[in-house]
Amino acid sequence: MDAFKIKNMKTRKIYFVFTCLLYGLQTEAQDQLLQSLKDSLAAAPRTEYVTGTFKALYIVNMKTIEAPAAGALNVEIQHRFGALNSGSYELFGLDNATLRLGLDYGISDRLSVGIGRSSFQKTFDGYLKYKLLRQSDNNGRMPLSVSILSSMSYYTQHFPDKTYLNSTYRLAYTTQVLMARKFSRLFSMELTPTLIHYNLVPTSADQNNVLALAGGARMKISRRMSINVEYDYLFPNQVVSTPVNNSLSLGWDIETGGHVFQLVFSNSQSMTETQYITQTPGTWSHGDIYFGFNISRNFNLKVHK
Repeated sequence: MDAFKIKNMKTRKIYFVFTCLLYGLQTEAQDQLLQSLKDSLAAAPRTEYVTGTFKALYIVNMKTIEAPAAGALNVEIQHRFGALNSGSYELFGLDNATLRLGLDYGISDRLSVGIGRSSFQKTFDGYLKYKLLRQSDNNGRMPLSVSILSSMSYYTQHFPDKTYLNSTYRLAYTTQVLMARKFSRLFSMELTPTLIHYNLVPTSADQNNVLALAGGARMKISRRMSINVEYDYLFPNQVVSTPVNNSLSLGWDIETGGHVFQLVFSNSQSMTETQYITQTPGTWSHGDIYFGFNISRNFNLKVHK
């Protein structure tokens, strides 16, 4: 009986030692697994995307890569007075004005849509914009942001000497690739190759498909202010029947809480791509400068749960 008790006690001791050893090995294995996961997370940090490349949806006339967030509505008011060289009788352009009202809506964080109506030739316009690539700021894998924009314009102004103008002739289309980079918290730049198609052109010497290259930049001068510049280069020998000059515009952005206010100087009076890129007759050197402003106000229509 005593021999049996002694044997049983030895068996329990062996079992106890074996259990402790097994538990220790299991705990060590879990610690190693957790450390491995931590090392993996440290080696592959989460991608962080650059925000605020531009403060508004427009540099001056040209659209930026920015878009309303999903469920957000942007109301845009663009106003241009007459030319400064119109003289004192016209109060240097203040007696005349061209206005565009626009709405921009974020369908998702990548896809947005917009519509607008301008008093210049009583033009309606609409667009779709999709963000293909987003600049990342922590791993350098994506050095710039890229968006694709497709727009359409339709002017409704009546011309007594052009009774042949039907709905098809009044349409024009624009396709743009918006490429932008935020170099620092103070400076951003955008380059935009542009293709415009007109269903009808004035003469057979004019091209229906027109190529242009637009560029713009933003420089912050304070926490809530920046200076913007944009230039639209129209490649030569495409529009030959009417005088046309490249569009050059300057802007002063002022952020005031929920909206952005832009003071504008431009040799273009119109504000849609199919017009200011190929229908700018005036030049800065001759005083064909249009003063105006843009006002944008953002409204969040999405209900947060």
